Amino acid sequence: MSQEQLVVQKARRAFQTGRSKPLDYRIQQLKKLKCFIAEKQKSITDALKKDLNKSENGTKFYELLGLEGEINLAISKLSEWASPRPVDKNLLTISDEVYVLPEPLGVVLIIGAWNYPFAVTFQPLVGAIAAGNAAVIKPSEVSAHTAKVMELLPLYLDPEMYPVVTGGVPETQELLKQRFDYIFYTGNSTVGKLIMEAAAQHLTPVTLELGGKSPCYIDKNCDLAVACRRITWGKYVNCGQTCIAPDYILCEPSIQDKVVEEIQKCIKEFYTDDPKTFTDYGRIINQRHFKRIMALLDGSKVAIGGENDESQCYIAPTVLRDVTPDSKVMQEEIFGPVLPIIPVNGLNEAIQFINEREKPLALYVFSSSNKVIKQMIKETSSGGLVANDCLIHFTLSDLPFGGVGNSGMGHYHGKYTFDQLSHLRGCLIKKLNMERVNQMRYPPHSDRKLNWARVLFLKQVNLSRWSRLAHAAVLVALAAFVVKRFL
Repeated sequence: MSQEQLVVQKARRAFQTGRSKPLDYRIQQLKKLKCFIAEKQKSITDALKKDLNKSENGTKFYELLGLEGEINLAISKLSEWASPRPVDKNLLTISDEVYVLPEPLGVVLIIGAWNYPFAVTFQPLVGAIAAGNAAVIKPSEVSAHTAKVMELLPLYLDPEMYPVVTGGVPETQELLKQRFDYIFYTGNSTVGKLIMEAAAQHLTPVTLELGGKSPCYIDKNCDLAVACRRITWGKYVNCGQTCIAPDYILCEPSIQDKVVEEIQKCIKEFYTDDPKTFTDYGRIINQRHFKRIMALLDGSKVAIGGENDESQCYIAPTVLRDVTPDSKVMQEEIFGPVLPIIPVNGLNEAIQFINEREKPLALYVFSSSNKVIKQMIKETSSGGLVANDCLIHFTLSDLPFGGVGNSGMGHYHGKYTFDQLSHLRGCLIKKLNMERVNQMRYPPHSDRKLNWARVLFLKQVNLSRWSRLAHAAVLVALAAFVVKRFL
């Protein structure tokens, strides 16, 4: 029996004890997760400095701040989220107790990514804990130093319920052979297909956060200085290694020079004349990805940047101009600090360009015209859409975050994570009295019974609008009606 199989079996046995069902236990574990982040903050920031050259404040800003918010939200709202949820009834069930009850799924596998290893691994974990599940955590082996820090997690959380499995592809493959009740994966679409294939063997549901090429359309009718400032921030944070970073720009040829000029100003403002020595400019995760990104520049015209140093996995903030749809850089997600500009003849051509490709995880549109923005929303599809900014939708717990089509399936953040990792169980509790009310559903099935049943089945009743007295009056009237009509 493999080590991975033993870990999963142990987590399942722990879940079956029922100890994760009380809300007090879940809140306790969430508080301990928060304690881990606080006490290991120096280890976390040091690890991310080694893995991605993230600055200490950059790590706190982009990794830990949102995570703390998710934990606080889950703790404060858990009682509300986990409570039975009343639903509207029809007249035939008006006297019954009817509700949706969130219940734990069981054992969840969380496979994290390397680019924001704590944010994208621990945010699903918050939802898994809040929903009362056990969870096996598999951090990415690519960000090796952060994976090492995550190994300390069982010192804080219930070690049987929330084990951490480190290692590479063999360990992940062995985990995927086991039966889970849910798999939550963040990464690329190639591996996402393998995850789905493995999950199908056990009919395990999945959430896949995959990414893709997120377009950014700049309308000539907008403040280009502000638009380019926000795009520059969104593109080059974490050295472009962000799943919702603007992957390429679409704009009319008449504003391309101005876009390049404004982005160049912003790069200098954000990262100085020498980004290589600047504290808040990161590095590519490893040499394999460095070589992959540099190869994407072949055949394209560099307008800004292009400087690189393989020994440090450094690629300067780079902009490519006059890029064609068939160029190498347009054939895959860049996931690095390279921003192509593709000239298009206006909004309609931009929409056509977007719709001819896979649905992106994020879509950005910059315009002063509400009509342009509404047309982009109406005529395209994407996991999320942001007008006149980048990335910022990820920070909102009340917005579902996730992809569509090739960019993923399922969504999370806040209550969405809780619901995604819960079984929403429909419950109806009927008393063993008032049997006469049920006569119309029993054989023989006459036309008269069918006609009245149609009325009673299809009439929805929102009891929240009814007083108890009105509710009782309806019950009496319904009983009298049935007695008179059918008995």
